[in-house]
Amino acid sequence: MVAEIVKQHAKGLGIQQRELSDQEILDRCILPMVNEGAKILEEGIALRASDIDVVYVYGYGWPVYRGGPMHYANSLGLDKVVAKLRYYQELTGDDFWKPSELLVSLADKGERF
Repeated sequence: MVAEIVKQHAKGLGIQQRELSDQEILDRCILPMVNEGAKILEEGIALRASDIDVVYVYGYGWPVYRGGPMHYANSLGLDKVVAKLRYYQELTGDDFWKPSELLVSLADKGERF
């Protein structure tokens, strides 16, 4: 029933449905958190990426053993994070996915948070 409603709504909006991989679902959930975290660092709201991870672990219930979104980004490689954000920006045409300046700068230098 719900699937049919979603299908009809998508059709009405001209949205072509497609299968999503587990990795794409993960990317679409976590990469915006990483990008927003980088913007928080740019704006000086947080001093360190680890401060952001602490908020996610203790404030939002992020699994401790996973370390937080900024740790995840470091483990993935910031160059890969930027590439994926740009891919989704191109795919969707939405600047929501535009990588932050800090993220691009760190990735270009091969640095980490």
